[in-house]
Amino acid sequence: MRIERIQEKYNVAVQFVQFPLHPETPSEGRPLEALFNCGPEEIEGKNKHMKGLMDAEGLPYGQRTHTYNSRKAQELAKWAETQPEGEMIHNALFKAYFVECQNVADTDVLLALCKSIGLDTAGASEALTNGSFKEAVDNDWSKSRSYGVTGVPTYVVAQKGIVGAQPYEAIEGLLLEAGVVEKN
Repeated sequence: MRIERIQEKYNVAVQFVQFPLHPETPSEGRPLEALFNCGPEEIEGKNKHMKGLMDAEGLPYGQRTHTYNSRKAQELAKWAETQPEGEMIHNALFKAYFVECQNVADTDVLLALCKSIGLDTAGASEALTNGSFKEAVDNDWSKSRSYGVTGVPTYVVAQKGIVGAQPYEAIEGLLLEAGVVEKN
């Protein structure tokens, strides 16, 4: 993946900042046709386009039919980042949402993901039930708005960003423009 290549070549830290992409989506999800106000042919085209982008990165991609509210998954990710090996949650959530087309608003789905990567499901359940990381996600949403984020992924370096699935060279250019130097 691009980010791993960047981290191999440059001494940079990656920080995930949550973004409210379609926060109005109900917890049971919403058909993509309704989200984009189009027919199945357009959805097929959008899926084909995304698959091409993912293939270029060596990433798997499923045939999505729905979008799901990601707020609960974002709170889980913030909790997981406080746990040993918790950064693994990001890849697990990616796979669940984009490959397996699972509903990441469903607590049972999220706890199963935690279990699959060895995170404490009781701790995860408690964090989700208590809303322990709600404020952290609210702060991220505020930060993403202040950065001017309009889509995901967005890469921000030194207060300048680029939006969308960008080629490696675009991300590298952003780093170089900010004065980041290669590792020795």
